[in-house]
Amino acid sequence: MKMIAPALLAAAAAPALIVAAAPAHAVPVFDSANYSQNLLTAARTLQQINQQIQSLQNEAQGLANQQKHLKSIDFPQMSALQQRLQEIDRLMGQAQGIDFRIDRLDEQFRQAFPTSFEHLARRDGRIAAAKERLEDEVAAFRHAMSVQSGIVENVRGDAEALRAIVEKSQGAEGSLQATQATNQLLALAAKQQFQIQQMMAAQFRAEAFERAARAQIAREARESTRRFLGDGQAWTPPR
Repeated sequence: MKMIAPALLAAAAAPALIVAAAPAHAVPVFDSANYSQNLLTAARTLQQINQQIQSLQNEAQGLANQQKHLKSIDFPQMSALQQRLQEIDRLMGQAQGIDFRIDRLDEQFRQAFPTSFEHLARRDGRIAAAKERLEDEVAAFRHAMSVQSGIVENVRGDAEALRAIVEKSQGAEGSLQATQATNQLLALAAKQQFQIQQMMAAQFRAEAFERAARAQIAREARESTRRFLGDGQAWTPPR
């Protein structure tokens, strides 16, 4: 029994030696605190990126809105309004007799309604003066009717222009288009005011011419009566 014991001890120690001689391997260790910190940093970075993207989108939308506010509208009716107003001005320039030029008003008025009555001494002079005043009076009323007809004709075109302006005003995309539509409405209103003033000027001119002609006829009638009666003394035949 004493001879076997050392052999058994050697056999039992052999596996231990084999295990001790095998190479050692590292075991991975999971650091939860470090992982949580990295995950939080990634989330914050992603949030910053999203904020930058949103900011860029807002800037792009702002630029688009600015472009929309600066976008103008096409309005061909404005030239038509100007042409119609020029047509009324042309009609006003066709005034005959006493026209609307202030620098020639006094001279034309003296010629139409003279203060001297030398022409009363001749029958043909009286007839010529009366005929000229009558022609000027008729021309003044004809001119007033022409201006009125032109304005009435323009009203139809103004109604169409008003409809187009309102449509473009309602469909305005930005502040510039809305402002332009408002200015065009004001331009249309100003044009109509100009037309009303011109119509009133033509009408009042014709009426003033008629009253002046009647006053001139009354003056000439009194002068003719005075000349016919003489000094009021009875005529005494010579002896």
